[in-house]
Amino acid sequence: MPATLLIPGYKGSEAGHWQCQWLHDDPSALLVEQDDWHYPVLSDWMHMLESTLAENPGAVLVAHSLGCVLVAHLASRPAAAHVAGALLVAPADAETMARRDSRFQSFAPLPRHELGFPSIVVASRNDEYMSFAKAEALSHVWGSGFVDLGHAGHINVASGFGHWPDGAILASSLHREPAVNPNLPGGLPAPRPFLPGWAAF
Repeated sequence: MPATLLIPGYKGSEAGHWQCQWLHDDPSALLVEQDDWHYPVLSDWMHMLESTLAENPGAVLVAHSLGCVLVAHLASRPAAAHVAGALLVAPADAETMARRDSRFQSFAPLPRHELGFPSIVVASRNDEYMSFAKAEALSHVWGSGFVDLGHAGHINVASGFGHWPDGAILASSLHREPAVNPNLPGGLPAPRPFLPGWAAF
């Protein structure tokens, strides 16, 4: 099976986080490391992601928080051709974060274009880092499927998401052969549909 690249957000993923659990449990999972988790610079983080992706073409990207924004920026770059799909969990609102803290300015504004590869956005109704409405709107702009996880906080350890097997099911769905849409340039994979809860899985 192609690799699953785990892409944490600001400060990385703490012990017990579902990304750490997947890294331990899934032999295909690899962590995209960053030199500095506390002072994120888009160009630096992008270099690390693209380098890891170059070594693992055809990978599925599984991003959390600010890592989702990194993946969205990747979509406009040539390296995006090597992405099989992306699971974007609790994307962070880099625009609001940048207004509050200059460390996040390089990640803003949020990309607003189709990603060009199959993707699923998983959002929470009480996430302090992005409003539910904005996450849903971005999923439409990105051409992503959308999962409403209810009141799930930032979908991290603090809100009770450790092992998170349902998330692993979503990620594995992106490893399947995507349907090709002949109406899109180059036969790009068709965007995933809206996914209410777990009905599609």
